[in-house]
Amino acid sequence: MRIILAAISLIPCLAASAAAQPAERVVNIAMEDQFKNRHETATMRGDVVVLVYAERKGGEISQELGRRLHVHFHPTAATVSASEWGRQPVVGPPGWPAGIRVPDVRVIAVASLPEIPRALQPVARAQLRKESPFVPVWLDFEGRLEHAYGIVPGAPNIVLINPRCEVHAVLSGRVDELKMRELVTTIDQLRLQARPDQRTAAVPTGLAR
Repeated sequence: MRIILAAISLIPCLAASAAAQPAERVVNIAMEDQFKNRHETATMRGDVVVLVYAERKGGEISQELGRRLHVHFHPTAATVSASEWGRQPVVGPPGWPAGIRVPDVRVIAVASLPEIPRALQPVARAQLRKESPFVPVWLDFEGRLEHAYGIVPGAPNIVLINPRCEVHAVLSGRVDELKMRELVTTIDQLRLQARPDQRTAAVPTGLAR
């Protein structure tokens, strides 16, 4: 599966081979962060995972997009310290029933650094620990996301994973207010599909895989 979009749009990432074999859409993306802690998207099943990745020139704008997304779904993060940033509760999508766990939205920053030689990777980790001493940043030293899904330099790139651990869409490009609203609406639609009474419901028109 590989789709590059010059401007971000809510188009499913779906190749002909994936259509023939739906099970191949299930993914488990695993990486270490700047603290050498290992993370896997498979452990986040039941939540929506938003991997926001970029090469160096797109790092700042991607970081801002990730911050906006995290605060949108975790509003109290806007008023707490960096050490408490990732511990804030998620707000439920419209119409979510009381008493049922709300699917989280895991917005994860990924630094795409395939150009960093192995000998200098500890230096890159140390630099990121200074820049982000509390919030984990996944380190893609092998360029896995770029190779699997492509990358637009100087811009945010997103792999959107639904609660079933399937890749729903691959998005690239700058995000204006309209596109931001489209993105958060799609994320909420994916979360609504996780309701026990909605697991067999079709995806709304325009978001269908």
